[in-house]
Amino acid sequence: MSINKHKNWKEKLHEIIYEADTPAGKIFDIVLLLLIVASIILVMLESVTSFAEKHYDFLNISEWVITILFSIEYIARIIVVNQPKKYIFSFYGIVDFLSTIPKYLSFFILNSHSLVALRALRLMRVFRILKLARFVGESNNLMKALRASRAKIAVFVFFVLIICVILGAVMYIVESGQDSGFTSIPRSVYWAIVTLTTVGYGDIAPATALGQFISSIIMIIGYGVIAIPTGIVSVEYSKNYSDKENLEEKPIQKIRLNTQICSNCHHRTHDDDANFCKICGNNLH
Repeated sequence: MSINKHKNWKEKLHEIIYEADTPAGKIFDIVLLLLIVASIILVMLESVTSFAEKHYDFLNISEWVITILFSIEYIARIIVVNQPKKYIFSFYGIVDFLSTIPKYLSFFILNSHSLVALRALRLMRVFRILKLARFVGESNNLMKALRASRAKIAVFVFFVLIICVILGAVMYIVESGQDSGFTSIPRSVYWAIVTLTTVGYGDIAPATALGQFISSIIMIIGYGVIAIPTGIVSVEYSKNYSDKENLEEKPIQKIRLNTQICSNCHHRTHDDDANFCKICGNNLH
């Protein structure tokens, strides 16, 4: 009897922590998101010296309370799964761990508690909680376009780097006799990259008329450098849409809204009407 009670307690806790289809699960996840946002705001306020000095006790106590709550949550996530390693070494498991330890590390490493900003990654759970999977189709199309154009972009970036090295060497020759900051070829290449990308920090500037003329040409070329990768990705993005028009060749991909996570193998992509895990056959409740 005690074993069955333990199992029931464990299963109920698993549903609350890992699933967002039940009212208790939704409340748990929403409270968790609010705590994450609050923690990030506290870290940001702590970086403001005047505010941190005035409200140090409040910020410190609040951060410790949130950290302890996250620690309890992390331990609970490990306890309720039959194979803890599946969660610990999963993407969300690693993110949860990294977002919990910074405050503890502050005892040994100065200012390491600022790393709690990593908790922003935990906000990705909002897609599962609010069932926004139906709206991520556009992001999938963008990722496909980036993958399809990665070879062209890599060749283009390599070509741009070659141009920067050549222009940096030229500017070093032109400006080496002047007190304009071109003290070496690597520093001149840095200037070429900053100028070609239209950033323009202004820490290095040509002093000669020839150097200024070359700079003007590089600035104009920079606009084209920015536009070319955008054009490459846009072409691939358009191809994805044109391919979708032929439904016979490209079937519509089904978007799953099921938030259930298997308590045995921690598999998380189940069909909406699934009653059992398709990996290990465990009952999904």
